[in-house]
Amino acid sequence: MEKRVLGIILALVGVAGLILAGVNFMNGGANTHNIKQIIMYGVLGAIFFFAGVGLIRNTRDRAT
Repeated sequence: MEKRVLGIILALVGVAGLILAGVNFMNGGANTHNIKQIIMYGVLGAIFFFAGVGLIRNTRDRAT
């Protein structure tokens, strides 16, 4: 059960990172700092999201 909760938390953090990357993309200019932020938030968000989804899918619940 702990792995499933951790997966949900990771997935939510990943979604937040992807949303932040999207907001920076829509509101930001074309300077180098903004492009680095978009890439960083997008990549980290995707890693956290897919790690969380993988934990949720691969964790089996046992009856206690």
